Amino acid sequence: KVELVTVIKKGHKMDEVEAAHSAAPAGDNIFARILREEIPTKFIYQDDQCVAFHDVAPQAPVHFLVIPRKPIAMLSDAEDADEQLLGHLMVVARKLAKEQGLDKGFRLVLNNGKHGAQSVYHLHLHVLGGRQMHWPPG
Repeated sequence: KVELVTVIKKGHKMDEVEAAHSAAPAGDNIFARILREEIPTKFIYQDDQCVAFHDVAPQAPVHFLVIPRKPIAMLSDAEDADEQLLGHLMVVARKLAKEQGLDKGFRLVLNNGKHGAQSVYHLHLHVLGGRQMHWPPG
């Protein structure tokens, strides 16, 4: 059984749902700082539309994120004009999953808003694999 990610904020340990409920839906966030290169990050992929890197609190043997360079807070804020970009994120996720050896399968997760347990308001796609996933996820 996988434990929820814990986040330490102002000296208090929070689970992922608490973190989602306390997250600011607008403004600066860790992914914006990564994209501005204020936080050193080893990218496993980057192009003019997106970057990918391993999650700092992996929930599977392989767990990486694919994030757009364009600041879209969450999927429900995306516009029809973002269709190509959103498709590109999926294609990059597929290619990287293959490179990471996830031949037996993987899971894509995109949390949207508080009830979706989104804790960072910059659209991001989780790619998890390297073990058997279970359903329902939670």
